[in-house]
Amino acid sequence: MAEITAGMVKELREQTGLGMMECKKALTETNGDMKAAEDLLRIKSGAKASKAAGRVAAEGIIGAFISPDKKVGALVEVNCETDFVAKNLDFIDFAKSLAQIVSENDPSDIAALSAADMGGKTVEEVRQELVMKLGENISIRRLARFDTDGQLAFYLHGSKIGVLVDYAGADEALGKDLAMHIAASKPVCVSKDEVPAELISREREIYTAQAAESGKPANIVEKMVDGRMAKFLAEVTLLGQPFVKDPDQTVEKLLAAKGAKVKTFQMFVVGEGIEKAASDFVAEVMAQVGQS
Repeated sequence: MAEITAGMVKELREQTGLGMMECKKALTETNGDMKAAEDLLRIKSGAKASKAAGRVAAEGIIGAFISPDKKVGALVEVNCETDFVAKNLDFIDFAKSLAQIVSENDPSDIAALSAADMGGKTVEEVRQELVMKLGENISIRRLARFDTDGQLAFYLHGSKIGVLVDYAGADEALGKDLAMHIAASKPVCVSKDEVPAELISREREIYTAQAAESGKPANIVEKMVDGRMAKFLAEVTLLGQPFVKDPDQTVEKLLAAKGAKVKTFQMFVVGEGIEKAASDFVAEVMAQVGQS
């Protein structure tokens, strides 16, 4: 049996919004498997999907750049150890310059970007100098680049969320509104047919288990699941979401009224998917007392 620490319970509680004892029991039943415990809680309580995706688990900023003709653009996530360094002007300029290099040079990956020229030095040489100057580890985590025959728009929410949208048939104002909407509502993709099969399968399994606990006949359970899946797909797709500036209409209806189309988008959230090492302070102190 895996040890269930206070830190694990706290993390699961933050992810699900459920009570401490419920979270501890779920972790015990799943032998400490965080994802399995989350699924178990969702089945038993009807809780929504994990809140973990919205957590920032590492520091840094998003650098963004779009060419003057709005045809080529890029996003780059650059990480550091503290928010203090993330606000340093040299660090900010480094991230912005990286986005421009990605946009103009189209490097295939982080290694190619690291070897690119940056004012007579390689990006890697500049990164190492920045590490020495600021005294923190600095890493280039990921990049995205769009080259379109339509138009690009970008939005930075502070420096922690960056969105790049490839769209057609609309003006710049709507392009920026769409980017802001994506930053606020965090869709997974543009339309239902783009939702990953694995995500659909997981949600259907959970909804099926939830509906089965109602005790209703199988045909009713199936209709309940179909209804919940339809709602889920609307929530996670850009076209299905209510537009943030006018919730009475969906983004799909807004675009239809404007004769516009969103081809694709990319959103980076600083630290998304990175888990900081979290120590259980109380357990560590008690362990040291025991050793003494």
